Amino acid sequence: MSAFDVCVRGSGAVAMAAALSLSRLGLAVAWTGARQPGAAGAAADVRTYALNAASAALLATLKVWDSLPADARTPVRDMRVQGDTPAAAAHFSAWSVGAAELAWIVDAAELEAALATALRYAPHVNVVAEGADAALQVLAEGRDSAARQRLGVQMPVQGYGQRGLAARLLADRPHGGLARQWFRSPDVLALLPFDRPAPGCSYGLVWSLPDERAQALQQADAASFEAALAEATGGAAGRLQLVGERASWPLALAQAQAVCGPGWVLLGDAAHLVHPLAGQGLNLGLADVAELSRQLAAREAWRGIGDERLLQRFARARRLPTQAMGWLTDGLLHLFAHQGGWARELRNRGLTLVDHLPPLKRALVRRAMDA
Repeated sequence: MSAFDVCVRGSGAVAMAAALSLSRLGLAVAWTGARQPGAAGAAADVRTYALNAASAALLATLKVWDSLPADARTPVRDMRVQGDTPAAAAHFSAWSVGAAELAWIVDAAELEAALATALRYAPHVNVVAEGADAALQVLAEGRDSAARQRLGVQMPVQGYGQRGLAARLLADRPHGGLARQWFRSPDVLALLPFDRPAPGCSYGLVWSLPDERAQALQQADAASFEAALAEATGGAAGRLQLVGERASWPLALAQAQAVCGPGWVLLGDAAHLVHPLAGQGLNLGLADVAELSRQLAAREAWRGIGDERLLQRFARARRLPTQAMGWLTDGLLHLFAHQGGWARELRNRGLTLVDHLPPLKRALVRRAMDA
């Protein structure tokens, strides 16, 4: 008989949240993802996550949210989305739905460090090197999951020919909790209000660009990069200064052909990939964690946690939300990829129309907050 109920494979935020959440059900959890301390001189993690209310609530339940440093999580109170012209824009506000914030921008490294610390003190979690026998294998190893491949589960990937470019920026004017996003052809640029390196005047950058342009900007000197930012944003957020390194990764759309089977389940990027233009990648993964925990907690007393029918309940609950987000991001990307003609007119008129329909705006805001 195995010493563990669950084995969680993966080292990222979704895997760690899964190990913590399942251990809170009283399950004995083996976790394979503990990382060795980074080598001296390793590049700092410049990524920021945009987390919705549901993700923040899960992290609060796991006793992780309040352990984050105050300047490692910044509330987004307003968002401005702009199309090809200044007149084509929509503004979204938390007050319109009676909320304190639309989302939170969180330091990726700090979040993962807080999760790792919580796991060290979790009484039902044991770190293992190579995995362990367990009634349920939770596979959260990311897009290139080796365990998924060993199971023979196919995950066809639709590459976009784009890369996401991340960086930290310092502005010469306060951000005021306002997130800005530009949808154009051929790029999507997001400035996420942040409090590092300077409280109230910093941004996390997520810039989706064609491969060649992204690689050129990643390698450009700071002055050239800042000039490209100024041209792309039109100075809307003030003068932007690059702080630290830049990171990039390939963008794709993918959905695993199966997300569960007898004794195994896929979570996060191991199960689905979406374009980052909506900032929902980690939110989808944390929603996977929350739903799996709900299904296991509500199972019949006689049903084992690796029972395929039980895991199919999880799969059914997550199928529509993940597919819908994939369709939404893919559709928006293709709509804004066209440089002229009817598509340009449609998207710009659509943004303006949304801005003049408060009920629709409120519905979109609530959907994003609860995704």
